[in-house]
Amino acid sequence: MRIVIAEDNVLLREGLILLLEDVGHEIVSVVGSGPEIVPTLLEHRPDVAVLDVRLPPGFRDEGLRAAIEARKLIPGLPLLVLSQYVEESYAAELLGQGASGIGYLLKDRVGHIEEFQDALERVAAGGTALDPEVVSQLMSRRDPLDALSPREREVLGLMAQGLDNPTIATTLFITERSVSKHIGSILAKLNLPPSDSGHRRVLAVLAYLNA
Repeated sequence: MRIVIAEDNVLLREGLILLLEDVGHEIVSVVGSGPEIVPTLLEHRPDVAVLDVRLPPGFRDEGLRAAIEARKLIPGLPLLVLSQYVEESYAAELLGQGASGIGYLLKDRVGHIEEFQDALERVAAGGTALDPEVVSQLMSRRDPLDALSPREREVLGLMAQGLDNPTIATTLFITERSVSKHIGSILAKLNLPPSDSGHRRVLAVLAYLNA
């Protein structure tokens, strides 16, 4: 994949470059400040961009703002946003642009190499990858989720992370048939229309979380 990286921390930036190049990806450009992001993305049109939320000059939300602007100019551009801490408002605002091809991970997750690579590939393919901590905090403030059973909440949390039915079944030590039944119940309780397998189902759940 052709990748653009926006990260001002030299150690993390170099680590990302080495990690991604080691598995065969091409880093087409690296930038270290918010104002550089959109012009770079417009020039290179990468398969996916990895962006820090907080970048110079203000170290507030420059990366997020650039991500939102880039998605307007390049609809569907896959973006994987990295953050030092869980910032619910940032996650919700990013998802408000449409969840397809969107990822939001804590920087600590980069150290889990296989998980990070899986999330990156999922986002590049148009799927969704949300850090479990982000999902947990988004779900904890949604009163309508009180209607769900504890098991349904577990399934919903894994769905929101972008996991498919077989992986959910393995994670929870239940059958795929049970997963399908739980998903049907979740969608019914949340007044969401039934959807096919794959990321369309995840998008419906994320749309609810961001409502």
